[in-house]
Amino acid sequence: MPAEPLLFLKPTSAVIGTDANIELPAASLRVEHEGELAVVIGRRARRLSETDDPLAYVLGYTCANDVTARDLQRQDVQFTRAKSFDTFCPLGPFVETGIAPLDLLVEARVNGVVRQSGRTSQMAFPVAYLLRYISHVMTLEPGDVILTGTPAGVGPLLCGDVVEVSVEGVGTLRNGVRAAG
Repeated sequence: MPAEPLLFLKPTSAVIGTDANIELPAASLRVEHEGELAVVIGRRARRLSETDDPLAYVLGYTCANDVTARDLQRQDVQFTRAKSFDTFCPLGPFVETGIAPLDLLVEARVNGVVRQSGRTSQMAFPVAYLLRYISHVMTLEPGDVILTGTPAGVGPLLCGDVVEVSVEGVGTLRNGVRAAG
């Protein structure tokens, strides 16, 4: 377990919505799902103090799949290539504003079989901690999305699979998997 959160960025070209296809790139032999809670920033947050309420800067929450080319992640010194292919950041199905992120169930299923299941209360770094921490590295702007970490059970995706990420109180993000064309 790292002492501090590990930060990386994904390009906007990686973002897709529910029912869009995740494309498996020819450059990778092992692409994996990572079901996560996503936090959508609602107002500018910079250097949040211990007295600031980080959750007051949140617009809402949604489901995310932090798709990762695991073989490339192990090969490269940093995570950019492994996490940044087009379609590698499914988000949705919508942003829910009326929930608290303290103890939500997060699950990922592939072809209907549960592969990941955990609660946000079990996360290595709670949402409020992540927001405060990140705001001291970079200014968070409205519309920024933070993926919060994944429960145990990440695994491979194959052509023809259907992967679903569900977050309690939000809904289910659903994506097919196909070869990149």
